[in-house]
Amino acid sequence: MDAQSRGRADEIDPADQWVLNPRTGHYELQLNDSAAQERPKVAAPRRSSSAPSAPKTASPGVPGPRRGDTPPGGRRGGRSRKGGGGGRRKKALLITSGTLALLLVGGGAAAYLYYDHLNGNLSVTDIAGAGTGGFKKDQAINILVIGTDKRSGAGNEGYGDKDSVGHADTTILFHIAKDRSNATALSIPRDLIANIPDCPTKQPDGTTKQIRGTKGVRFNNSLGQEGRDAGCTMRTVKELTGIEVDNFMMVDFNAVKTLSTAVGGVPVCLEKAVDDEDSKLKLSQGEHRLQGEQALAFVRTRHAFGNESDLDRIKTQQQFLGSMMREMKSKETLTSPKKFFSLAEAATKSLTVDQGLGSIDKLTDLAGELKDIDLKNITFTTMPVLDNPAEPANRKATVIVNQALAEPLLQMIRGDVSLTEVEKKEQAAKEAADADAKAKQDALLQGNRAAAGDVRVSVYNGGGPKGAASTTAQWLQNSKGMSKAGNQGNAPAKVDTTQLEFAPNQADQARALADALGLPATALKMGTTDAASKTPMKLTLGPDFQKAGSPLAPPVPQELPKDVQQAQADKAICAK
Repeated sequence: MDAQSRGRADEIDPADQWVLNPRTGHYELQLNDSAAQERPKVAAPRRSSSAPSAPKTASPGVPGPRRGDTPPGGRRGGRSRKGGGGGRRKKALLITSGTLALLLVGGGAAAYLYYDHLNGNLSVTDIAGAGTGGFKKDQAINILVIGTDKRSGAGNEGYGDKDSVGHADTTILFHIAKDRSNATALSIPRDLIANIPDCPTKQPDGTTKQIRGTKGVRFNNSLGQEGRDAGCTMRTVKELTGIEVDNFMMVDFNAVKTLSTAVGGVPVCLEKAVDDEDSKLKLSQGEHRLQGEQALAFVRTRHAFGNESDLDRIKTQQQFLGSMMREMKSKETLTSPKKFFSLAEAATKSLTVDQGLGSIDKLTDLAGELKDIDLKNITFTTMPVLDNPAEPANRKATVIVNQALAEPLLQMIRGDVSLTEVEKKEQAAKEAADADAKAKQDALLQGNRAAAGDVRVSVYNGGGPKGAASTTAQWLQNSKGMSKAGNQGNAPAKVDTTQLEFAPNQADQARALADALGLPATALKMGTTDAASKTPMKLTLGPDFQKAGSPLAPPVPQELPKDVQQAQADKAICAK
């Protein structure tokens, strides 16, 4: 039981109540003596064995009101619209700093989380089948983090657009590598022209409403508009990037204020003094530590930095997010139970998730997958775009995807290739080894070919198109005369690229099969010992396999075009 469940939430900050008892080594809930209650002990790092309390259910589209949104007396303060400037100038942007930062530090904080209470803080949305159904521990992870422009929360009524239903105003696709060595955070501009697909949404009464898709509209309309929920944004991201999202997180307008305050302020650096009337940001040149309203003003401002566009505001937000991550990874935060509790309270009260992440246990599992990633191996980047050619030159308001730059970037994310310099050095060493192996494999292709009828091969699907193993085996039998080709269905595990495994005494068969399928030398994997006379080779079709008779897809780029914006989370960059 905690301070909140004792009915004292209005008087007590739970983060202040959990203190270390030096006599026992346990964290204890410290209450006033007048409470006449037993003080429970919390042993770290043990999870609660009781069933978590039911998370709140959010209405479709946007987060519902949170605890603390309504002041004593049951009425909210009046809302006012700020005057002056166009609608885009008024529009405040919610960033997702706290959510990603919580994930990165969550593994360390897990020992102190009081699960049942924090479960009650969460809001959960049924996304009606959008996404993969949840992240897998042995696969790459793609989490969509959405910040809305909805003005929920005390003190946020005066930021303009008070009637906004909550759009996808800030969206980051967070890709965590399969080996957990690196991550890429891809920002998707809110004004990007996109096609929003048809979207089934769960209604409060349990029914499903089908919302028709819309082509050629702003990306931020994928949430809120016409009742669309976060599942619609997930589907839009998949159509836009070719990347299927595992889970989503959505944060409300208070997230940046409460999390920046909980961590004790976020350091930022300015190359010039700023005085922005719209966001109320007024800072001198140099270094500052921002929290609360000042932190929110920093990530909202459009007129202080760069060319005053949303694209430059994205860079500012990425700088702030990187700084918050560094602050949360700092010794001062990692050794402060008070900060841990404050962060846990602030983050969970600001968070809406899908059912796959709908408990503290599940969020902690995700945090465990992220906690060992070094900040130098986390890269922020933005979807490359061009001005929308359909708009007049003097009234550019939207952008379109720059395919020449975006496709190599998206191929690298889909192919799980790191964008960091550290990983590139390791990749260079790997490529050197691969080049040596390829030379040996090329030599394998020089020699005799077995007759088609003598080729024995078992075909597996390890990531190719649906039914690829069956259709390929049939094609080899019927079109190439390889009657001993057999379909074995799905492979035990997925592979990154198509590969043919064979024994040294099967080299002539491997050459014949490689010729038939057009396999490159890099797809040939020869073992070290000979096989029995009737043992088949093993062909595993990967995501580069298109169809039998067609060449494999080109290899994934290993380096970004130089014009793609990127920044590493470990580097402090001054806003300019």
